[in-house]
Amino acid sequence: MPTNYGNMNTKLTGRWGEALASKYLRERGYLISAIGYTTRFGEIDIIAENKKYIVFVEVKLRKNDKFGAAMEFVGREKQRKIITSAQLYLAENETDKQPRFDVIEVYAPEGIKTPSPTINHIENAFGGE
Repeated sequence: MPTNYGNMNTKLTGRWGEALASKYLRERGYLISAIGYTTRFGEIDIIAENKKYIVFVEVKLRKNDKFGAAMEFVGREKQRKIITSAQLYLAENETDKQPRFDVIEVYAPEGIKTPSPTINHIENAFGGE
């Protein structure tokens, strides 16, 4: 399903969604460690930390949930790529914090012109194999 909003290309629109999700996390006390962390296995949209967890976040931006919740678009293959990329990140960045995999759904009916997008944070959305 295309996610092209108006004249914005999909990549820029995705970055807008990631910026909203990052702001949402910061407002809840998370420290953002990385945005758009890329490995040869895939990309992690946001890596954030709170006192207890290092959180690997997949951001899903949709106009609505007409075709299903945004989280449903994070399939097993995407989860595997995120988990593998997270393992690489953890190998390079030691931490005592527990890893967690979250999904942040951003619903923006008017794309980037949406005045108040709805954000749904699903903690522990998926885990290890």
